[in-house]
Amino acid sequence: MENLLASLRQFNFVTLSGPILILLILGMMVLPLPAFLLDMFFTFNIAISVIVLMVSLNVRKPLDFSAFPSVLLVTTLLRLSLNVASSRVILLEGHTGPDAAGQVIEAFAHFLIGGNTAIGIVVFIILTIINFVVITKGAGRIAEVSARFTLDAMPGKQMAIDADLNAGLIGEDEARIRRSTISEEANFFGSMDGASKFVRGDAVAGILIMLINIVGGLIVGVAQHDLPVGEAAHVYTLLTIGDGLVAQIPALIISTAAGIVVSRVGTEKDISEQMVGQLFMQPSVLYMTAGVIGLVGIIPNMPHVAFLLIASGLGGLAYWLEKRKKQQEQQVETDTALEEVMEAPLAEVSWNDVQPVDPVGLEVGYRLIPLVDRSQDGELLRRVRGIRKKIAQEVGFLVPAVHIRDNLEIRPNAYRILLRGVEIGAGEAYIGQFLAINPGRVLGQVPGTPTTDPAFGLPAVWIESSNRDLAQSLGYTVVDASTVVATHISNILQTHSSELLGREEVQALLDHLSKEAPKLVEDLVPKVVSISTLQKVLQNLLSEGMHIRDIRSIIETLSDHVSMTQDIDDLTAVVRVALSRAIVHQLFPGIQELPVMTLDPQLESILLSAVQSKAGGGLEPGLAESLLQSASQEAERVEQQGHNPVLLTPTALRPLLSKFLRRALPQLAVLAHNEIPDNKTIRIIAVVGGRG
Repeated sequence: MENLLASLRQFNFVTLSGPILILLILGMMVLPLPAFLLDMFFTFNIAISVIVLMVSLNVRKPLDFSAFPSVLLVTTLLRLSLNVASSRVILLEGHTGPDAAGQVIEAFAHFLIGGNTAIGIVVFIILTIINFVVITKGAGRIAEVSARFTLDAMPGKQMAIDADLNAGLIGEDEARIRRSTISEEANFFGSMDGASKFVRGDAVAGILIMLINIVGGLIVGVAQHDLPVGEAAHVYTLLTIGDGLVAQIPALIISTAAGIVVSRVGTEKDISEQMVGQLFMQPSVLYMTAGVIGLVGIIPNMPHVAFLLIASGLGGLAYWLEKRKKQQEQQVETDTALEEVMEAPLAEVSWNDVQPVDPVGLEVGYRLIPLVDRSQDGELLRRVRGIRKKIAQEVGFLVPAVHIRDNLEIRPNAYRILLRGVEIGAGEAYIGQFLAINPGRVLGQVPGTPTTDPAFGLPAVWIESSNRDLAQSLGYTVVDASTVVATHISNILQTHSSELLGREEVQALLDHLSKEAPKLVEDLVPKVVSISTLQKVLQNLLSEGMHIRDIRSIIETLSDHVSMTQDIDDLTAVVRVALSRAIVHQLFPGIQELPVMTLDPQLESILLSAVQSKAGGGLEPGLAESLLQSASQEAERVEQQGHNPVLLTPTALRPLLSKFLRRALPQLAVLAHNEIPDNKTIRIIAVVGGRG
C-alpha cells in the first residue's frame, strides 16, 4: 500500500492531462451525452476561451504564448465535438421542448435572441462573417507575413549572434538561447499560419452544421414525431441557433485572441499598457479630439448630450493628465535636487570649488537689468567699454574688465560697484527718469525725488522725462540712468586705478611697449628693474593722480637710480622729477605762471624737524590737526578763486604731506620744489599755517 502511495506521489498527472482531454473530445463525437454534461462542457468551452483571451492580452511578446497554435487546435476540436454531441441530442430529444439540449443552449436561444428564430439566424451569420472574414483572415495574413519575414531574417540574426560570440560579448549559453529563440519564432508564426486554417474551417463547419440541423430537425420532427411543420421548424431552428451561438461566441473569442497574439509588437508592456499609454496619455491629442467632438456636438439635429458628454470627458482627462505630468516633473526635479544634496558631501573637493574674485564687479537690481542685457542692447555695456578705453588713453594702462551680474538681494533700482569682491560704491538709478544735478548755481527748484549724485556727492533730483527741459533751463546738469551709473564707475576706476594695476597689467603694459621699444624692455626689465619695483612705483604715481603713459621715461629713470637706492619712495621721487613737465602740465595746462600754495616758514621748519627727528615718521596729533584744518581752508579758498589747489613743499616733506593730506583732501596736489620745470614761474596765492 505504501509503495502504491509513493508511486502516486511521483506520478505526474499533468503529463496525462493532454491525452485525457483529447480522448474526451474525440469520445464526445461518438458517445451520447446527457443534457447536464452538455451544459458543463459548453460552460467549460466558454471558460477556456476567456482564459485564452486573458492570457493573450497579458503576454509581452508572441513567444510567451508559444503553445497557442496547439491550444487553437484543441479548442477547435472541442467546439466541433460539442456541435456533434449537441446535434445528436437536438435531433433525438428536440421534440420534447426548448430545454431538450440543456439549459445553456436554451438560455442562449431565449436570452440573446429573445426566442426569435429570424433574429437568431441573422446574428449567427453576422458573428460567423466577423469571425471568418475579418478576424481569422487578418490574423492568418499577419502570421503568414511574420513567418516569412522571420525566416528571411534568420541568417542575419544568426550571423549577429556569431559576431557577438566571437567578440566575447556573449557566452555559449547565451548564444544557444538566442538561436533557440530565433527558431521558435519561425516555428511559432508558421504554426499560427496553419492553425488559422482550423478556425476558418470551424466557421464553415458551423454554418453547415446549422443548416443540417435545421433540415434534419424538420424532417425528424414532422416524420417521426408527427409535429406540425411550423412547430417543428420553430423548435428545431431555435435549438440549432442556440447551439450555434454557444459554439460561435467562444470561437469568436479564440479568434480575437489569435489576432492579438500575432499582431503584438514585442515590448516590455502588455497590450493594455501599450494601448492606454499610446492612445490616452497625450494631453494635446485629447484636447484636439475633445474640440472636434464638441464642435460636432453643437451642430443642429445632432445628439448634443452624447457628443458634449464625450467631449467634456476627454477634455477633463487631458487636463488631469497635464496636471499629473507637471506634478511628476516637479517631483522628479525635487528628487534630483535631493539626490544632488545627498551626493554633494561625497564629492571630492577640488580647485573648481574655489571661486575667483573679480577685480572689478557691478551688481544691479532686477529693474536695471535692461541696462546690461545684451539681448536688449543694454546701453550701459557700451558705456563701460567706452570708459575703459578713455581711462586707458588718459592713465596709460588697460584696467580689468567690469564683470556685470544681477543681484536679487539688493533693491530693484540699486547697484553696487565692487573692487576685488568688496563694495566701494553704491547708488540707485531709475530707468526712464533723469538725474538733475545741482552744480551750485541753479535758478530754481524742479519737482522730483531729492537725492545725491553718487559719483561726486552733489545734491540732485530724480525727475520725469517731461521735466527734463525745465531742469536744463534752470541750470541743472541732466543725465539719464545709464550715464549716472557709468560716471560713477568711471570715477571709481580712476580713483582706485593704483589698486587695479597688478602684475598681469604691468606685464601686459611691458608686452605692449616691447612692440615699440623691444631693446629697452629686453635690456632693462627684469634684468635691471624688477617687475615688482616697477609695479610699486607705478602704483605710487597712480595713487597721487598721475598718469603713466610715458612708461619709457619711467623705466629709463628707474634703471639709472635703482643701483643707488631700493627705497620705493625715493625711486618714486626721482621718477616724478623726470616727469615734472607732464605733472605740471596735468595740473596747470597751458599756464606759464603757476598759482600755488606754500607752507608757512615756521610750520615748514617744524615739519622738517619732525621728519628728521623721527626718520620719516608721522606727525604728532596736535600738529597734524592744525595742519589739516589750515590746508582745508586754504584749498577751499583757492578753489573759489578758480584755481586747482596745489601745495608746493620742500622735497623732503612732499612724500609725508602727500600721504597725510590725500585722504582728507583728495583734490589737493602736493609738489616738491625740484618738480617745477625751469621754464615755469610760481605765484604764491595762499599760505598754509600762516596767521590770518
